[in-house]
Amino acid sequence: MFDVKKIYEARERIKDVIVDTPFSYAPHLSKESGCEVYLKEENLQVTGAFKIRGAYNKIATLSDEQRACGVIAASAGNHAQGVALSASIFKIKAVIVMPEATPLTKVDGVKHYGAEVILHGANYDEAYAHALKYAKKNSLTFVHPFEDEEVIAGQGTLALDILDECRDLDAVVIPAGGGGLISGMACAIKSVNPKIEVIAVSAKGAPALKNSYDLKTPIDTLSVRTIADGIAVRDTSAITLGYMLESVDRYLSVDEEEIASAILFLLEKQKLVVEGAGAVGVAALMHEKLSHLRGKKIAIVLSGGNMDVTLLSVIIEKGLLKSGRKMKLTVTLVDKPGSLMRFTQILQELNANIVHIAYDRTSISLDYGDANVMVHVETKGEEHQQEIHRVLKEENYIRD
Repeated sequence: MFDVKKIYEARERIKDVIVDTPFSYAPHLSKESGCEVYLKEENLQVTGAFKIRGAYNKIATLSDEQRACGVIAASAGNHAQGVALSASIFKIKAVIVMPEATPLTKVDGVKHYGAEVILHGANYDEAYAHALKYAKKNSLTFVHPFEDEEVIAGQGTLALDILDECRDLDAVVIPAGGGGLISGMACAIKSVNPKIEVIAVSAKGAPALKNSYDLKTPIDTLSVRTIADGIAVRDTSAITLGYMLESVDRYLSVDEEEIASAILFLLEKQKLVVEGAGAVGVAALMHEKLSHLRGKKIAIVLSGGNMDVTLLSVIIEKGLLKSGRKMKLTVTLVDKPGSLMRFTQILQELNANIVHIAYDRTSISLDYGDANVMVHVETKGEEHQQEIHRVLKEENYIRD
């Protein structure tokens, strides 16, 4: 069992650095799920994620000699910023090794805190291996994102914050990737109230930790692929798995569509920008994977909000299409004056707002004298789209 005393000690160390993030009742989620739902909004934490807790606690426990030499970490996002900011507070050197394909916004975010960035490798694992070699060569202390007791203790402070707000919870739902966050939180929760159910949620595209939990032995995977990059961990830590097997009651997974729908829901209904990893708990609730908690009081951890804006725009666009608020149409017109005007007039009469239009008269699939028109229109739901389809069919713009 993880030493809960370390978590309380960590809380004292980090209290002047972290933000007391909101613990908010979620009315829309509560109504739809039949649960009393509260959200712990760590997406509003310093650097936009919970990782600052563990990173700062680790660096705070280093010796003066270790801090004088500096620290190093491997990360593509949240842990990198947590280590960089913590190092800047202690005024020590920090080196962050990031995969070569890391988005520029994340690289700039780390540099903003004064850390040196090294781009190396095609993925996290290659960056991690390089960071270990670099640390040894340059006498730097490596700050692991989850396989470290002081890091785990720092992450566990999040559970104490939640329990300060509400001790009579029936369950706490926590994202899981490497296992550092849920290991520390589960230990703290069970030490305060063993009756609270601790539930881990991860992405199906990163199955290593769940497979390991189910089979009770560490199992690695060859690759990971998920929009929840904050929990996209390929290999399983035997250390965090051991803590999870002691304290985690249930382990669930969600797919990419479920994660995307949760991100969009939180943006629209809660006015919160939450990254894929931070949204997996809400995804599990929205898609009835927590039906056993109906009528219960639960807390869901939104672990981070550092969402790539390009990916967010794709999620929004797909979400609008799936929910019937946007529609894509391709119709064939006679390529003569007035044809396009008549088509757009019909859409106007149907209250369908055109947001994009493209005109193609050169495709080899077209007969001479015809043109394809591709339009994106804003609509008011499935019934509205069915009406548009019916009218366009009657006007011979669409053929079955």
